[in-house]
Amino acid sequence: MANERLRAAMAAGGWTYNALADKVEVDPKSVERWVNLGRTPRRATAMSAAETLGEDVHALWPSLRQARPARAVSPELVALYDQRADIPVSTFVDMLTQAREQIDVLVYAAVFLHEAYPRLNELLKERAAEGCAVRIAVGDADSTNVQQRGDEEKFGHGIQSRCRLALMHYRPLIGVSGIEVRTHATTLYNSIYRADDQALVNAHVWGVNAYKAPVWHLRRNGEGGMFDTYADSFDAVWATATPAREK
Repeated sequence: MANERLRAAMAAGGWTYNALADKVEVDPKSVERWVNLGRTPRRATAMSAAETLGEDVHALWPSLRQARPARAVSPELVALYDQRADIPVSTFVDMLTQAREQIDVLVYAAVFLHEAYPRLNELLKERAAEGCAVRIAVGDADSTNVQQRGDEEKFGHGIQSRCRLALMHYRPLIGVSGIEVRTHATTLYNSIYRADDQALVNAHVWGVNAYKAPVWHLRRNGEGGMFDTYADSFDAVWATATPAREK
């Protein structure tokens, strides 16, 4: 089946098979097969092509969203994603929606959640109103660790700006019963998104932006497993974090 979305994107930008192939360093016949036969390129090539065309890679090749079935000794590992960009935001939203007792979010910024799901604050308020304890920890934009992370990811001051933007998004939740928002200055080895006994853990890799780094989906299975390791890590960071102020 032809990839009409890709065909339209190329036409809109005036891209020929040869031109796009030259840009992403593949054979023009490969590009032709992507368009006319609906073939899916390798992930790295697809990301490069999508960036060149100014398109969402998952809009061009939806099959790249799929998680890999977890093959591991740990019974807590539900799924493994090559990178956070592979996960539809609906996966995060659905998990948070199911929470009944506890939601924990530990990030530097993760503004993609609010950008892709503008109702996030309303969802968190609804969960809190139902008795769910919500804790949000975002990065302190002025901290040394955040600044160093920006240098390592080649984001420069971008990560600091995104931390401030994240806090701006969450600021309307300050003072809402059942919700706490804090800023932290720790070295962030993993971003953690927890909803009761499930968690999405975004590993961080030196020099790699978070959206390109792996994510594992965990489900708690007894005490002392991987899930508890990350839950305890969240608590340790939370203990060092500073309550955010309304202004």
